[in-house]
Amino acid sequence: MIIGSQIYKRYPGGFEALKNISFEIAGGEMALVGGHSGAGKTTFLKLLSAIERPTSGSLVVNGQNLVALRPAALPFLRRNLGLVFQDQKLLFDRSALENVLLPLEIIGLAPREAQRRARAALDKVGLLAREKTNPIALSGGEQQRLAIARAVVNRPIILLADEPTANLDEESARQVLDLFIAFNQVRVTVIIATHAPQALFPPGMTARVLTLSHGALVP
Repeated sequence: MIIGSQIYKRYPGGFEALKNISFEIAGGEMALVGGHSGAGKTTFLKLLSAIERPTSGSLVVNGQNLVALRPAALPFLRRNLGLVFQDQKLLFDRSALENVLLPLEIIGLAPREAQRRARAALDKVGLLAREKTNPIALSGGEQQRLAIARAVVNRPIILLADEPTANLDEESARQVLDLFIAFNQVRVTVIIATHAPQALFPPGMTARVLTLSHGALVP
């Protein structure tokens, strides 16, 4: 469960990226955060992942108030989160497998188990045969699927994605969205920021939509 109450996010100079937003997202829910460019979608995800903190208000993720969370507790919070960024943040001096292994190395998982889980994650996104490939040699869609494999290898209960289909062709976008749907079907909470939530899913597929406009949630 994620509960936000009267959240404001102000940046130096007085710019308010988020203004008095309150919301609830249930565990295992699929939620789309929509809105125009600059509406506050990326800021919203950064608050949920504790990359940034609210200026005021309350934000509770899995029973932890992120406003009051101590810095030492952040690594433990993020073990339950999978993050997929717009620019993917892949390491181009490492292979696909080594990119996926990184989160498991950080938490000190035994090498044999880490290798098993990393390969399982690559298999899930259809990239096991490319495990030795440098990400620079992958297509845009393959790079995005690699980023998803890295995000889910630690078996998160919440998966956050910022415009995950931006700049992808229709087929690659569908493959990426199918992955998010599959993770949600096994009760992973999936939250996707997108400028066009109504166009993101095929007819008959439902997801909750939170719409931001100039930093405020609108009906």
